Amino acid sequence: MAAVLLLMAAGCSSTRHLPAGALLLDHVDIEVEGDSVKESELVNYLRQSPNHRALGFMKLQLAMYNLSGRDTTKWYNRWVRRMGQPPVVWSPDLTDASVKQLRQALINRGYMDAAVTADSVVRRDSRKVDITYRVATGAPHRVLTKNYEIPDTAIERIIMRDTIVLPVKPGSLFDRNDLDAERVIITERLRNEGYYAFNKDYITYVADTAEGSKDVNLILRVNSPRRRAGDMSRLDSIANSTTHATYYIRRVVIVTDYRGGTVPVEATGYSKDSVDCNGITILYGDDRYLRPSVLEEKCHLLPGRLYTSSAVDRTYEAMSRLSILKSINIDFVQAGGAGTTRFVDAYILLTRNRKQSVTLDVEGTNSEGDLGFGVGVTYQHRNVAHRSQLLTTRLRVNYESLSGNFNGLINDRYTEYAAEVGITFPRFEFPFASQRMRKRLNVATEFALSMNYQERPEYTRIIGGGAWKYKWGNRDNTRRHVYSLLDINYVYLPERTNDFLDQIAPDNPLLRYSYEDHFIVSMSYNFYLTNKRIPSALTRNHTLQPMVYTLRANVETAGNVLYALSSAFGHRDAEGMYTLFGIRYSQYAKGEIDYGVTLNLSRRHAMAFHAGGGIGVPYGNSTVMPFEKRFYAGGANGVRGWSVRSLGPGSYDGRNSVADFINQCGDIRLDFSAEYRAKLFWVLEGAVFVDAGNIWTIRNYENQPGGVWKWNEFYKQIALAYGAGLRLDFSYFLLRFDLGMKAHNPAKGQEPWPLIHPRWHRDATFHFAVGYPF
Repeated sequence: MAAVLLLMAAGCSSTRHLPAGALLLDHVDIEVEGDSVKESELVNYLRQSPNHRALGFMKLQLAMYNLSGRDTTKWYNRWVRRMGQPPVVWSPDLTDASVKQLRQALINRGYMDAAVTADSVVRRDSRKVDITYRVATGAPHRVLTKNYEIPDTAIERIIMRDTIVLPVKPGSLFDRNDLDAERVIITERLRNEGYYAFNKDYITYVADTAEGSKDVNLILRVNSPRRRAGDMSRLDSIANSTTHATYYIRRVVIVTDYRGGTVPVEATGYSKDSVDCNGITILYGDDRYLRPSVLEEKCHLLPGRLYTSSAVDRTYEAMSRLSILKSINIDFVQAGGAGTTRFVDAYILLTRNRKQSVTLDVEGTNSEGDLGFGVGVTYQHRNVAHRSQLLTTRLRVNYESLSGNFNGLINDRYTEYAAEVGITFPRFEFPFASQRMRKRLNVATEFALSMNYQERPEYTRIIGGGAWKYKWGNRDNTRRHVYSLLDINYVYLPERTNDFLDQIAPDNPLLRYSYEDHFIVSMSYNFYLTNKRIPSALTRNHTLQPMVYTLRANVETAGNVLYALSSAFGHRDAEGMYTLFGIRYSQYAKGEIDYGVTLNLSRRHAMAFHAGGGIGVPYGNSTVMPFEKRFYAGGANGVRGWSVRSLGPGSYDGRNSVADFINQCGDIRLDFSAEYRAKLFWVLEGAVFVDAGNIWTIRNYENQPGGVWKWNEFYKQIALAYGAGLRLDFSYFLLRFDLGMKAHNPAKGQEPWPLIHPRWHRDATFHFAVGYPF
């Protein structure tokens, strides 16, 4: 707090380092007549903006800069200035340039009669200036009619086959950005039909407007190969032709140890070894670190086939499955031809990755004053058997000291030892799967085994597991799928306190099942979708992505196959349940969905929203969900006014039981969050947030009173929290410190509205985490 006050005090002298005779650009506003264009859409076109205001009002970076002395030979002053931001000196020339750029941006969007002016208010006493840009858009020009002039009939058929997806239509704004986007769409479509040499410059528009009219009659032209953008310059060797050439692949060359340079690479004496595999030439460097059959399977560019951009994309996606490869580039060289049939040679240039790696991660935890730590080691081998099979081994130890009364319990701490080994095959693996199927399906197959040993004061638990999964997605990793064909977990409790089960369910034997030995044999499907550009929120033309969304969904079922077999051949136990090897197995269905969206208001300000929910339903051979499959609330990624597993279910008051961490879980989950994020200075970011949510049970369990979902009650039991956070963004990872306060507490017997009567020790919860909560 003292540091913030100091920075604010320094901000009072914001002109301290301002050059003599200069003015500080203090405020910039954009005023737009009408609501056709939003001010936020025009900010990026300004050539000069004032110093950043953290949280909308504090110039913390300028204040930090002003804390430095004038002697820049001292390391302290240089360090403080690097963390801060120098004063923005007003430039009338940049203001004029901003006016021109704003008007041009409006013209590009169809507002041909837009007018932009700039008013400046100079405060000589404080050496500051405020700028107001006034924008009058006028009525926009719109497309009245749209016609096509395409002399190449083959291209005409391709374009006219699906014009509904083109952004420019009669009635739309005469937006030059849409015109350019349409050129890109058409070019991609044609390049996927063999027109390798086609580019968007062949597409031009003719716009005709009557004097005084806002209606545009538009003609889209696809120029001949000897014309581009209206000139007569030769574009290729097809003389006097109105027909564009289609290209076929003559040969494919895979270079496994590419180190830079131009293609073709054979002439440089680069290759030390070469292999021909089904017509594909593979050039090796020092060794054959990848088998030829593996590379051939991942290559979808085949000699003699028509060039298509989709085959290029499939090759990129398939090659990216090979973990031993660090980078993949595909270059094409024209290789002659006759008439409108031409050829290209494809060169697939590969750079290998490091074969083995070891990583170490250490973390500290603080759960309501109980301190702990975790240490993990991961070993990876990326090229098992020269097939780019990824072997991963993980070992982890977690320890946490616990406080409280431990009379009659096993110990006074929580200890966990975990081990996992898995191997990922970069192709579809299934008995009797054909080579053709493996090539067509760009799927990775993962097999994994795991063991987890846990010691708590109440019990000792061992969880063994095995999984068979399929993973696939697109090239830029914005869409991912994981299908678990088989996921087996065996939960075994070799040691429990004498009254452990009586404590968690004294009169309800149904819940006891969650802490007895059991099998879980499940299958699941996970889906992930985002439009986020990796690695930042900037699009390819370096403009801010206005909205970034993320969707996660999961469906899981367990025990259905075993139940069908048991119904036909098995026998029920004394409680009427089927068993496998004398151990009861679980049967349930579970589904979850989470959606998050971030609205980037500017490069330094963003609003983020999240909504999620889930439900798990036991049936058949189960009357309660396994504990490890149930939902919990609170924590750094939940309702942040509560620590993890201290909220819910429903209005359940979890203060009176030594097994609250068990009872405070449920079968239904709802979460909602809103968060405002702002960059402060250096790597620091600030945030304020509001969270809402809770968990519920689908049945009225006696040891969880008030926890059952009721349509006329659940909305009253939604917990509310608010708070603030500080984040350290180091680009490659983000540290998060959040302080949450309870606003509405649905637990019976507790203050229902802490927002009105807050108490620090009762209502505040501190969270430390890595990464954003959503």
